Amino acid sequence: MKTEPQKEHLWLQQLLGEWTYEAEMQMGPDQPPTKSKGRESVRTLGGLWLLCEGSGTMPGLEGIGTTLMTLGYDTQKQAFVGSWVGSMMANMWIYKGQLDPAQKVLTLDTEGPSFAGDGKLARYQDVITLKNSQERELSSQVLQGDGTWKRFMTARYRRVK
Repeated sequence: MKTEPQKEHLWLQQLLGEWTYEAEMQMGPDQPPTKSKGRESVRTLGGLWLLCEGSGTMPGLEGIGTTLMTLGYDTQKQAFVGSWVGSMMANMWIYKGQLDPAQKVLTLDTEGPSFAGDGKLARYQDVITLKNSQERELSSQVLQGDGTWKRFMTARYRRVK
């Protein structure tokens, strides 16, 4: 059985290549923003999946942190799907998301440990925004008790090749 790439898979292929990034994170309400930078290599697996392998400085870590994001499109669920893991935590983030009508913003919903450290789960979103063929942005936000989203991380990517 072979699945042919759909238009959604082709959209994801815009992310293929080598990238550098600079990120800014808000680690707590009474702490100044922290910055990090690094690289990401994005390759395809059969034209249906992306493997996004990153490495860079991480706030609070000695040395380099590494990450792996997978992204694809599930034709039965009619949704973008994927995962994210990093060398700095034991949680695997599972994505399900949608592309906006303008086809510039991919919003990936997920659930994970609350920043409050209370053992509860919280709802999060990672949002990929295509600025142009050479620039993109990844932002992360968490759902607040009042129903609003609070952005806590923004990474700006520039294509190297």
